[in-house]
Amino acid sequence: MSIQGQVVTSAPQTCCAPLVTGVIDPRGAHQLSRLFKALADPVRLQLLSMISTRDTGEAGVCDLNDAFELSQPTISHHLKVLRKAGLITSERRGTWVYYRLVPDAVDRLGPLLAPTISA
Repeated sequence: MSIQGQVVTSAPQTCCAPLVTGVIDPRGAHQLSRLFKALADPVRLQLLSMISTRDTGEAGVCDLNDAFELSQPTISHHLKVLRKAGLITSERRGTWVYYRLVPDAVDRLGPLLAPTISA
């Protein structure tokens, strides 16, 4: 199908099977709960959105610290929780640490939050 010269596909193409095709097994539920637990804090949600929306795809710790009225150790704790859950990665460059989103981890949450319902 074409709309004003743009090609539009009728169904999204995916490389993998959908996450929610039935009841989640206990192991899968445990793994996903770790992601949700990490996101169950307003500061961590803000941090994740700040990191993921950067034009460069990454955010420096100095940029993240300056956005909050929280101490640096508190921000570091929240970043550590996100990193341990596998939602972000970090890379040290000199004295600064830069954070990036792990798209695969975030993509696993989408089908649970907006499942495709068959009629």
